[in-house]
Amino acid sequence: MGEKIENFGHNQAMGTEQEAGIRDWDFPRGVASVALMAGFAREHGVPLARMLQGSGLTEKQLADPDAQIDAHTELAVIRNLVRELGARPNLGLEVGRRYRISTFGIFGFACVSSPTLGEAIAFALRYLELSFTFCIPAARVRPGEFVVHDERVPADVRRFLVERDVTAMHQVLSDLLGHPVELLRADFDFPAPPDLDLYTEIYGLQPHFEQPHTTFTLDPAILEQPLPQANDHTWAMCLAQCRDLVSRRRARTGIAAEVRGRLVPRGGLDGFAVPPGIDLVARDLNMSTRTLRRHLDAAGTSYRQLLDEVRRALAEEMLTATPLSVSDVAIRLGYAEASTFIHAFKRWTGTTPSVYRRAAITPPVR
Repeated sequence: MGEKIENFGHNQAMGTEQEAGIRDWDFPRGVASVALMAGFAREHGVPLARMLQGSGLTEKQLADPDAQIDAHTELAVIRNLVRELGARPNLGLEVGRRYRISTFGIFGFACVSSPTLGEAIAFALRYLELSFTFCIPAARVRPGEFVVHDERVPADVRRFLVERDVTAMHQVLSDLLGHPVELLRADFDFPAPPDLDLYTEIYGLQPHFEQPHTTFTLDPAILEQPLPQANDHTWAMCLAQCRDLVSRRRARTGIAAEVRGRLVPRGGLDGFAVPPGIDLVARDLNMSTRTLRRHLDAAGTSYRQLLDEVRRALAEEMLTATPLSVSDVAIRLGYAEASTFIHAFKRWTGTTPSVYRRAAITPPVR
């Protein structure tokens, strides 16, 4: 059903800009990042109990690959790490280089199987909430240049997290290509450390410090470079799994869950002939429409996007679990005309409702 990730290298060459699919770091995440930092701390004499202090996490949760935590939980562990080992020079670099493509689970596997480095980056930006970052990267208009937004990162751990996240990004790019990525330039928005040796070792150049923004620049030519483990079938499978994982995480947390809960029809598959508008949803949540839009924007989503997600899930269920015609499905989803629904469904899935239904009920040929 072909979810398409636009060719990032092509977009950059055309002079367009691509932002991440989220605008802030306050998104749910797995425990792999916390486990990695706890392991680093243990190697340097910090007991696990001190690393988990105040986080609410237990050792059992840390060992559960399916455990999901709030970003503030990881932030508590980060503050413990900085408190315990913050005297080490360039602590963020040391930790950041420990992140490998395998740390990111299905998100990392999708990047590995992407056709080119540019498409892997485009995918990573779109599904950034499956990472562990606190700093939000975005592509600049100039080809190969990325700005790293750290404005909303808490000041007490900002330098550590910029060092960690940028170094982790660089390490993942190197893993994807199978060799260290050479940067054309690296800028950081904080003062230079006393010792630049580790920066030079990792990035292959001497960065510039006290710059207006943290940015790093790649040779645009490598964005078009095929990845050694590219596989179209695996990539498509990973994209679908990542999309589902994002949907499940969003469904369980935050303002998006509150809005989604009010968009899901109370009558199940009987539908909502007219979905509640954003004004009604805002009033139901005891806030103004403007405030609701602002909260959703901060969460990296919108009323329209959430409505599409609910409609898509219901449409897929009705097409596969009921004998309803496409026109009937459209009516139950609140569309005035079947053609409007068909157009929307094709935008969501890359195919028409009829083709989707046939593919879902036809056994695969072996």
